[in-house]
Amino acid sequence: MCRLSAITSSKYFSPIENILALETMKEGHDGSGLGLTLKDLGGEFKDLKQYPILSGICSRKGREILDAYMEEVGFKLIHKWRPKIKPVKGVFRRDYYFAAVYDYPDEWKDKTDREKEDFLMNIRINLRRMGEQDESIFVFSFYPDVITLKEVGDPLELAEFFGLDKDNLEAKIIFAQGRQNTNYQIYLYACHPFFIQGYCTMTNGENTAFVPIKEFLMSRGFPGYMGYNSDSEVFAHILHYSVRQLGFPLTYYKDIITPLKWEEIEQRPDREALSLVKMSLRPLCIDGPNMVIGFTPDGTCFMVQDAKKLRPGVVGGVKGKYALMSELCGLDKVIPERDKSKDIYPMKYDMVIVSPGAKEVKVWNQLQG
Repeated sequence: MCRLSAITSSKYFSPIENILALETMKEGHDGSGLGLTLKDLGGEFKDLKQYPILSGICSRKGREILDAYMEEVGFKLIHKWRPKIKPVKGVFRRDYYFAAVYDYPDEWKDKTDREKEDFLMNIRINLRRMGEQDESIFVFSFYPDVITLKEVGDPLELAEFFGLDKDNLEAKIIFAQGRQNTNYQIYLYACHPFFIQGYCTMTNGENTAFVPIKEFLMSRGFPGYMGYNSDSEVFAHILHYSVRQLGFPLTYYKDIITPLKWEEIEQRPDREALSLVKMSLRPLCIDGPNMVIGFTPDGTCFMVQDAKKLRPGVVGGVKGKYALMSELCGLDKVIPERDKSKDIYPMKYDMVIVSPGAKEVKVWNQLQG
C-alpha cells in the first residue's frame, strides 16, 4: 500500500514536515518514490502568485527543446527555482529539475481565467508529448501558485537529495505520497499526486473500475483527460469533471464515485437531482479499496473512502493547521499538541472537508446530504 501525508495550514511550512510523517508510516510503503504538490506558495514564490509555474524535469536536450518552445509561444521567464542537489547513494540524478515562473504571452494576458487554464493545460500536454518517448521532458503541472516535484527513491533520502530541509521552499498546502504505482512499471507520470487545472488528488488503494472510467472520461472530448499511467489518476479527473466541468458542489464528488443505493437516495432532499447524477454518471463509480485525499482551487481539502472502507485514513489538528494522513502515527508526528479526542476517522458515507486556510473541519454525511 501507499502512504499519504497532506497538511493544510494558515501559515507557511516546509515539505519536510510531510516527509517526516511519511517516514513514521514507512512500514506501509516501500520507499520507491516521492511525489510532492505544493499550493499557496511562500518563500521566493510568495509575490509571484498571479504567474503560472511550470514544474518538471529535463535532460540537457529536453531543456533546449522546452526553452525554445516556450519562447516561440511567447512566454517570458520571470523566475526559476532549482533544488540544491546533494548526491545521495541510490538516487539517480537527472540533468535538470526546475520550477519556472512565466509571464503570459501578451495576447493571453487579458483572457479569462478559464481560458488561461485551458491554454496552460494544452502547453503542458504539448511539452509532455515532445519529451515522453525519450523521457527528455517530464512536466507535472503548469498553473499559478502550484509546484509539483516527483522522483524515484526513498522519500527521506529524496528530501536530502533535493535539500528540502535547508531550502526555503514552503507552502500553506502540501500533499506528499510515498511509493510509486505498484500495478505498473515505476514511472514518474504514474506517481501521485495528480494535478489538473487547480484540482489535485492522491490515493491509497487500487481502482479495478479503471478501464470503464478512463474510457468515459476520454469520451468527454477534454484534452486533459489523457495519460493514465496509473489507475488512480482518474480520481483527479473525476473531481475536475464533476466540479469544474459540470459545476456540481464538491460533495457530489462523493456521490459520483460511491453512489448510494436507490432506497438511500430516496431519503435525500435532493433525491431528484441525485437520481439523475447516478444514472448519467454511473460509469464513474469506483471499485476496489481506496482512500482519496484531494484539494480544489480555493484551497479546500478533503478525504473520502471507498464504499467498503478498506483503507485507513485519519484527519485531525488545531484551528489553523490540519493534517490528513494514512495513519495515526503520521498525524501524531505533524500535530502532536492537538485534542486527539476530536480526530476523525471517516467511514464509508463520510467526506471530511477542511475549509480554506485550515479554519475548520467538518464531516459531510452522504446519507443525510
